[in-house]
Order: sequence, then structure tokens, then C-alpha cells
Amino acid sequence: MKRLMFIPLLILWMQAAVAASPTIVDGDYVAAAIARNAVVWDVRPATAYAKGHIAGAISIGDAAKVLRDENTENFIATDRIEKILGAAGLDLHREIIVYGSRGTWNPYFGLYTLQYFGGSNVRVYHDGIEDWAAAGRAISLDTAQLPPVALKLEVNPAVAVTTKEVVARLNDPNVQILDARTPQEFIGEDIRAIRGGHIPGAINIPYELNWIDPETPAKLARKQTTNSGGMSLKAAADLKQLYSGLEPSRETIVYCQSGARASETAGVLQQLGFTNVKVYDSSWLGYGNTLDAPANNVTFFNVGLFNSRLSALQDRVSQLEKELAEARAQK
Repeated sequence: MKRLMFIPLLILWMQAAVAASPTIVDGDYVAAAIARNAVVWDVRPATAYAKGHIAGAISIGDAAKVLRDENTENFIATDRIEKILGAAGLDLHREIIVYGSRGTWNPYFGLYTLQYFGGSNVRVYHDGIEDWAAAGRAISLDTAQLPPVALKLEVNPAVAVTTKEVVARLNDPNVQILDARTPQEFIGEDIRAIRGGHIPGAINIPYELNWIDPETPAKLARKQTTNSGGMSLKAAADLKQLYSGLEPSRETIVYCQSGARASETAGVLQQLGFTNVKVYDSSWLGYGNTLDAPANNVTFFNVGLFNSRLSALQDRVSQLEKELAEARAQK
């Protein structure tokens, strides 16, 4: 009888342990993970990796570019991904820490990629290389290489949805849809597919609102700040307030333009305890180009206007080149 009682208690304990496991971690956690032989994956471009990375971290280059088709922005063929990740030694059965530059969506794309293909022991180091270096931890210029592994990847349907599945869920009261794009994209002013607009019923919370200061990239560009500290995550209480209009136990579909920004918001929701988060990988690029899919605030891409503006721009460039050539000739 005691054994029978022990079994459900053990199951509850295991479920609690999984629920308590963080998705987003700090530098101390990463250092401890390295000490227990976790794999550390740097998803930045090869040029950034070469300038300095966490000692022992592996790289395949810019992960989002390497693993996605540049036109559709969906994953390339699974067998190619198996070879790329396998050659890098990314064994999905091991603990894996993914990082890049502070606040960027790229590490979360790495998280989503590994979860999509069955990885279950994966975490994101949100503050990334900047935090690691600022703490005085080991930075390396040497290329790290793990022993290659033979991978046979299988898609985990629990973490993603297709366009057809999204359309089928539009009137499902148990499903909530979150749009992580800018307000301009949401209302159809910024058109990045055949048409602009948003999925009916979607709630718009731009992914930059996860940060302490969403204006940090613009401030960096204007040289109003010299560091990316504002791209650190808000406090947990503030993040819970940001997503207080959503129910953590309901199926939550997150989308953006191509699934990239959505992957960061999905990671944040997982950290907050949302139990059924799915990334709509094709996102608005797929949905907006599916013309029979219902949409709100619909606007269409004006090809004629675009060509006119492109022609005018080309004329201006040609004029500037001519003026530059004349100025050089007069010297």
C-alpha cells in the first residue's frame, strides 16, 4: 500500500521539478551548467563568435540564417539540419545553453529550434555575451569543437502550429493568439507580405516590451547610450503584469513576421509558467500570403507604388554617383 501511495507522489514531485526548471537563466547558472558539462551554443554570426565567445561554446554561424530558407524563412530540410547540428556536436539529449547578444531574439530561435526537434533540456542566457564579459568570466578566441553526433530528428508537434491549424483554431475559446510584432504591423500600416493586418482575435504585445527599455536599440543607433543594458528582461512581476490579459493554462499561439520575434516571447511565457505555448513559425509571412485566411485591418501591398519609389531612388543614386564623379574629376 505504501508503494502504491509513493508512485503518485513521485509523479507529482517530477512534475513540480519540471515546472520549476527555468527557461531563461543568468550567468551563474551558465557557469554551473558548464561545470556539469552542458553544451553551450553561440548562435551569433561567425564574425562575432571569432571576436570572442564563452570559452568552450560551439558555433554553426548565424543560426537563423543557416537553419532557415532565406525566402520562406521556414526551416530547411530536416536531413540538412541533422547534418549541421550533428557535425557541431549538438546532442539534443544533453543539457544545452543557448546564447547570443543581450536581448536579441536569436538565442530564443535556438531554443525554439531545439524544442521543435525534441530537445527538452534547453535554456536561454538572455543577457548573453555582454553580461558574461562584464562579469569577468572566461572569453575565448579559440574555435571550440565537440565530437560529432549522429542525429535523427523528429518534430515535436506540441511546440508549433501551421497556418491550417491556426485557421482551425480561430473560434476556439480555449486558444489565445499573441502577436509579437510592432503596432504598425498589427494595424496594417507596415506591410511585409502580400497584405498587412493581423490574425482575428490576436492580442498585440510587441516583443520589445519584454525589455527594461524597449527603446534601447534606437538609443544605441542614435548614440544616446553606449550599452545594451536596457535590453535585459523586466522583473518577473512586471512581465506577469504585461501578460496579465492571457491565461497561463490555455493554449497560447505566438506569431510575428516569420517566427523569430515570436520565439523570444514564447520563451518568456514559458519562464512565466505558461504550460502550452506554441510558435506559429510561418507567422504573418505565411498567414498574410494565404489570401483566404481571415484577417483584420487588411491592407494590400502596392506593387506599382513600390516600383515607382524604387525607380525614383535609383534615379537619385545615379545622380549622386554622377555628381561624385564630377567632383573627383575637378580635383
